[in-house]
Amino acid sequence: MKNKIFHPYTTFSAIEKGFPNMVRGEGIYLFDDQGKQYVDMVSSWWACALGHGHPKVVKAIQEQASILQHSITGCLTHPNVLALADRLAKLMPTPERHTLFASDGCSAVEAALKITIQYWYNLDRPEKTWVIGMDQGYHGDSLGALGAGFVDGFHKPFEQVVMHHAKLPFPLPTADDPDGFLPSKQVIEEHADKLAAVIVEPLCLGSAGMKIYSADYLKELADCCAENEVLLIIDEVAMGFGRTGQRFAFNHAGIDPDLVTVGKALTAGYMPMSACIVKDKIYDTFSDTGEKDCTFYHGNTYAGHPIGCAAALAALDIYEAEDTVERAAEMAEKMKHWMQPMAEIGCVKELRFLGMIGVVELKPEAKPLVAQIKQALFEQGYLFRPLGNVFYLMPPLIITDDELRAAVYALQQTLEEFC
Repeated sequence: MKNKIFHPYTTFSAIEKGFPNMVRGEGIYLFDDQGKQYVDMVSSWWACALGHGHPKVVKAIQEQASILQHSITGCLTHPNVLALADRLAKLMPTPERHTLFASDGCSAVEAALKITIQYWYNLDRPEKTWVIGMDQGYHGDSLGALGAGFVDGFHKPFEQVVMHHAKLPFPLPTADDPDGFLPSKQVIEEHADKLAAVIVEPLCLGSAGMKIYSADYLKELADCCAENEVLLIIDEVAMGFGRTGQRFAFNHAGIDPDLVTVGKALTAGYMPMSACIVKDKIYDTFSDTGEKDCTFYHGNTYAGHPIGCAAALAALDIYEAEDTVERAAEMAEKMKHWMQPMAEIGCVKELRFLGMIGVVELKPEAKPLVAQIKQALFEQGYLFRPLGNVFYLMPPLIITDDELRAAVYALQQTLEEFC
């Protein structure tokens, strides 16, 4: 049967070669219809932190599906969404929060962008309408998200459609500016009168090629935003729930963001659900009891979906019961140690690490080899999705020492073979 799928982020030339048909998942593995297994080294687009088929999450989904399948959160609630909003608030540095639920990370970001703009409107400061991000940042593929983040290699067809008021330059440390923050400080101070918010991927620009920056930069950014009356949105969709060795990446910087977006691992990747977690000082301005109606007329059909909430509550229980965050931090040190020999391979430009993210960036001249290396690894049973010249390990957090060591060795051996 001819493939009728419009595949996301997939070239036509790749489609013509055909794809394995995945029919089952278990632990760190995906299985195709021929019975071959593949180690999911990208956690199925960075989402399946607990691997595939975790029995407690599966059970929660099955049980909820037999009780309440869907109920809107416009003027209604249900037990799961009340419990999940409370849980998420308590995970924040300050728990005085309200959560708006959505179906995917991009939708949570869209909500955050609109909330910050309307917040200033609610306060009679309608001139503050800009929301800016970091150069090559990624926050989703909607036009609104592209205005705040923009990856040149992906989004060039839309550069004339979206607004780019300003960008924070990616931090490049110098002797006089060890965190690389001064150029960003200049941008914020120059445009503070127009800025509603700044949004950043914390510590790691994922889609830009796993570009990593310091927690000290993030702390300086938070302080600068507060000093200039600019809200700070931290987009934890990819980094949240233990990936970086802390529950959230922003915890490394010791900051208290105004808004936090989460998704992907929120449900262990098992259900499409995301959330925008908002400080009450912002939420409280959305009242209709004053001189103007400040209601937030925004939502998603599946916002607070009961089955998604059940999956999320189960996942949060597991992260706590199985010490997922602490284990990820310990495993990260082992991965870093095992990967170090790859720095000596001729085609390798550099290695980078952030928690359970291990990055091998190849030299520009090695670009023609990327597809061959990826295919060779795939034939060995390892699913990688390189970003340009970057191979990265972002496996499920449940991966064992032996499984991770084997994956690192497979990548090292394959690089040595082709380089």
